[in-house]
Amino acid sequence: MAHIESNNLTEAYPMVGGDDAYSYANNSTYQRGVVDAAKELISEAIADKLDLKILGFDDTLKPFKIADLGCSVGPNTLLAVQNIIEAIELKFQRTTNLHQKPSALEFQVFLNDHSDNDFNTLFKSLPHARKYFAAGLPGSFHSRLFPRSSIHFVHTSYALHWLSKVPKEIVDPCSPAWNKGSIQCSESNIEVVRAYSTQYKNDMESFLNARAEELVPGGLMVLILAAVVPDGIPLSNSYVGVFNNILGSCFNDLAKMGVLSEEKVDSFNLPTYNATPKELEAIIRTNGNFTIEKMEKLSQPRRRITANEYASGIRAGIDGLIKKHFGDEFVDEIFNYFTTKVEENYSIIEEKIRNMRWPYHLFNFLENVSGVTTAPKSTVKPVAITMKNQSVSSLEVDAEDGNSLEFVWQLFINGGPHNPWLPTCLQKKFAEMVGGEYLLETFPPEVVI
Repeated sequence: MAHIESNNLTEAYPMVGGDDAYSYANNSTYQRGVVDAAKELISEAIADKLDLKILGFDDTLKPFKIADLGCSVGPNTLLAVQNIIEAIELKFQRTTNLHQKPSALEFQVFLNDHSDNDFNTLFKSLPHARKYFAAGLPGSFHSRLFPRSSIHFVHTSYALHWLSKVPKEIVDPCSPAWNKGSIQCSESNIEVVRAYSTQYKNDMESFLNARAEELVPGGLMVLILAAVVPDGIPLSNSYVGVFNNILGSCFNDLAKMGVLSEEKVDSFNLPTYNATPKELEAIIRTNGNFTIEKMEKLSQPRRRITANEYASGIRAGIDGLIKKHFGDEFVDEIFNYFTTKVEENYSIIEEKIRNMRWPYHLFNFLENVSGVTTAPKSTVKPVAITMKNQSVSSLEVDAEDGNSLEFVWQLFINGGPHNPWLPTCLQKKFAEMVGGEYLLETFPPEVVI
């Protein structure tokens, strides 16, 4: 059975929800550019590597299941899904015995992020005339999310640099890896680098192992990593390092002014790690569950943006993290000061970034070769769930032989876009009734099971 409860051990700080001035939806144009830049590479990879016969689509029809992990609130995730579906439809039309009816292929898309993600905004942004059935999927992608061998294609973009947690060593004043004076992986202290890289390696190992179980044999996965640090370049001299250093200096300045607690500043670290291409490749190859079909630098046109756009984009990503650590009352002052510092150093920042030729994104296309098969057959009767006022009132499970069975529960919840996703009381009640572990999906409106 999948150990779904491990999701609760992950530190979760979703992007800013809603559609206001600081929301991720209104401050992710840059990330959309990465999705656009990856479209052709994804289409080529699907055309070359997607084997519909191995996946069982050569002469039969069944839902093609796609998962986007770290979806946030849209609209970028919906654009990525559309690009993937168009490429799969083209492949299907050209290669299967059912090419005369490409519209017969149905898609089921799972949009995943932490349970605190703003799924309401995501559901409300779903296009009405879409070619797929959609479901929200709460939980950390560092552990299992789906039943075994149930997904055909996995996509994730701008998400895998997030760690499941800050390494405990770097916030311990008694540890040689204490990261005092920095908010990121500082190469000036080898112990800090070791702590961050070990956490990243462990998280990626968990991610790959989980996907190996969930993807069908021969299933494909696209990983687009943000701001990967080129081999041999210190993080502090990279694109992402420039802004992390400025933000860190803001915390130090505000502590000296007496606005922020020095103790709070010393204990703040970003739960992110930007790996090098060699580092990532070694992790994937050592894991052994996937073959690397393609790994290359992903470029996109760069436009000049203002200091306020820089600050708003970063705030959309880490606003929740700042609030949790420093308190709501300090967020505006921190980012106002950050914007001012970016404005004061704008020309220097632009020149440095231009000379670096960053950001540097990495497109990775992997195939599942783990050989995982579906779970052994067992005698299971349908599960009947009665819903009343968003609570489970009854549950009926029968086994033909009268013995108790071990289940992997997959619970689907349907409701309108204004429904309070996710209903914690429902999750708790269902967990009590089935013994704890389950896989939970939420369907937006207009979806019929």
